[in-house]
Amino acid sequence: MSTARIIIDASESNADLYYLTRFLAPDAFIYIEVDGRSMLVMNDLELDRARTQAKVDAILSYSAVAKRAYEAGIERPTMIDVVVQILKEHEVDHVEVPSSFGLLYADKLRAKGYDVEPIAGSFVPERAVKTPEEVAHIRHALKATEEALASAIQLISESTIGKEDVLQLAGKPLTSELLRKTMHLTLMEQGLLGQHTIVAGGEHGVDPHQEGFGPLKAHLPIVMDVFPQDMASRYFADLSRTVVRGDASEKVKGMFNAVKDGQDLAFASIKPGANGADIHKAILDMFEERGFKTGIVDGRMQGFFHGTGHGVGVEIHEMPRIGGVPDILEAGHIVTVEPGLYYAGVGGMRLEDMVLVTDDGCEVLNQLPKVLEV
Repeated sequence: MSTARIIIDASESNADLYYLTRFLAPDAFIYIEVDGRSMLVMNDLELDRARTQAKVDAILSYSAVAKRAYEAGIERPTMIDVVVQILKEHEVDHVEVPSSFGLLYADKLRAKGYDVEPIAGSFVPERAVKTPEEVAHIRHALKATEEALASAIQLISESTIGKEDVLQLAGKPLTSELLRKTMHLTLMEQGLLGQHTIVAGGEHGVDPHQEGFGPLKAHLPIVMDVFPQDMASRYFADLSRTVVRGDASEKVKGMFNAVKDGQDLAFASIKPGANGADIHKAILDMFEERGFKTGIVDGRMQGFFHGTGHGVGVEIHEMPRIGGVPDILEAGHIVTVEPGLYYAGVGGMRLEDMVLVTDDGCEVLNQLPKVLEV
């Protein structure tokens, strides 16, 4: 008897399934791997397309397997009956599944006598180390992201300061929504889809995941974080800049310099064998030494209270992490470096670049300048 690895899901929403098959479909299908051999079980609608596009060893017809199950005594074969039919044909008794595997599917497999083992953490850990082809996909996505972010910064720099310090463009208030739309259109022209893009000015920027809305003001930091997906390759990019139109306060200037130096500290530390938790702590310690404390103030977390970075690939957040967990970096990892500082009454500050871990250090993959006042 042997072990099978199974995923039942839609590859459009399951990054592991897409990574393993390179086949994109909106509806659930079956992936089974036995003895190092991978196979898909597809309905008739997707069968021919899967045969020409999927990167697996075998494509099976769902209806053909269901017919075999029917001939074996199953009156109305379900998806799990189809899976069981294949497991019997390959003499499988133990099944490994991702932690997100459907409980109903798992219960039905157990009821039929199979030992079902959910795999904690990543079901496809090899995703963390990028191939040269994957690196090229991310470089392409990142280049388009830089252009989109640069287009927003250009509009901010062209704006004028109106009444009550509201930024004006062509006689109208410059808003988070307009900048977000500008970036999304720039991305769409190059085949990328931007969603939940952050354009957070002033107090909005104190919440790292606040998307931002309404008119933007002069002399306050505007945090912009763009993380689109390339529709052709399915790979993401992730990039952030913070700018001020007008005159930044001394506190904001200090935050900008500290965050930029925090990035430089990370760039100098990232290499194979480096511990992400150590890098993160070193940045936290540097911020503390400069007077930028992290903790709860007036019931709200302030300072630097998110991770320094994360892996990026066919998901926007992948392993490894540079943060509170001791992930060890390897050559081929692509991670973000995005320290930030956030204080009520001042605003947010985040700078983010993407780096490739090389054999002896890291390569910063993007070139967009970091300028505070524009």
